[in-house]
Amino acid sequence: MPQHTRPRPICGHCDGFPSVAITTGTRTSTGQRQTITANCPACHGTGHTTAARAHIRIGA
Repeated sequence: MPQHTRPRPICGHCDGFPSVAITTGTRTSTGQRQTITANCPACHGTGHTTAARAHIRIGA
C-alpha cells in the first residue's frame, strides 16, 4: 500500500520560489551575463516551512 505524506506548507516569504538568479550587469569573456544566486533567508532555499510546535502546559 502506498503511504501518503502530508504536503509541507509553502514558505510565506518566497511563495515557494526559494532561489533566484540575479544579473550583475557585467558580461563574461564569452558574452554571457554574469549572475549570482540568492536564497530565501527565511526557508534557507528549501521553499517550505516547518509547522510551529505546540506548547503544552502540564499541571497547574
